[in-house]
Amino acid sequence: MNKVFPSAEAAIFDIEDGASILSGGFGLCGNPENLIRALHKKGVKDLTIISNNCGTDDYGLGILLKAGQVKKMVSSYVGENKNFEQQYLNGELEVELVPQGTLAERIRCGGAGIPAFYTPTAVGTMLAEGKEVREFDGREYLMEKGIRADFAIVNAWKGDRLGNLVYRKTARNFNPLCASAGRITIAEVEQLVDVGELDPDLIHTPGIFVNRVVQGEYYEKWIERRTVRPKPQA
Repeated sequence: MNKVFPSAEAAIFDIEDGASILSGGFGLCGNPENLIRALHKKGVKDLTIISNNCGTDDYGLGILLKAGQVKKMVSSYVGENKNFEQQYLNGELEVELVPQGTLAERIRCGGAGIPAFYTPTAVGTMLAEGKEVREFDGREYLMEKGIRADFAIVNAWKGDRLGNLVYRKTARNFNPLCASAGRITIAEVEQLVDVGELDPDLIHTPGIFVNRVVQGEYYEKWIERRTVRPKPQA
C-alpha cells in the first residue's frame, strides 16, 4: 500500500474547523514544518492542539496561534511565545497545562489503548481539582486520562511508502508518541525511501500507525536561542 501524498496540502485535505490535532516536536526541534504551513495556508480555525508547547511568536505552531486559528492548547510549556500569553490573558485562548511527563504518558496511553493511569505528579495542586485521587501503598495518586486526537502530524528523518518512520536524535521527542495516538496520522519525512531500505531494527514508528506520508521540503530548522562562544583571540 502506497501511503504517499503529493503534497502537505493534499495530505491535510480532511482537517476541518474544530479538529483536534496532536503535533510532534519539542520547542522548534522536530516540528512538522510543512504540515503546519499547510494548515496555516488552509485557514482552518478553532483547532485544539496537543503539543509540548506552541512554538515561538513566528515559528512552529506559533504561526497558527498568531493567525488566530487555535482555540485550545494542551501543553506543558508556554514560554517563548508572547502571542500565547496575550491571547490567554485576553480570554481568547483556552489552555490546559499538563506536567511534561504526564503529557507524554497521556499520549502514550492514548496510543496504546489505555484509557487512564495513576501518577503522583500534581497531587495536592490546582491541577488535581476535579480529578480522582486514590491511595496505593500509603501514597496518593492522581488519575489522568489517555489522550487521542482526530489527527496527528509528525516529522521524521526517514520514512518509506508504507509509513515506517525513523527519527533523528533530539527530533525523536514527542513525535513517536503523537504518531501512535492520532486517529489519522500524517507524517512528513525529510527523506522518502523505498520499502526495504530501512533497517527493521531501527524503525521507531511502524507503518501500522501511519495513514499518510508526505515528502517534506524547505526545512528551516530554527533555533530558539542561538548561543555561540566568542572566537578565541589570535
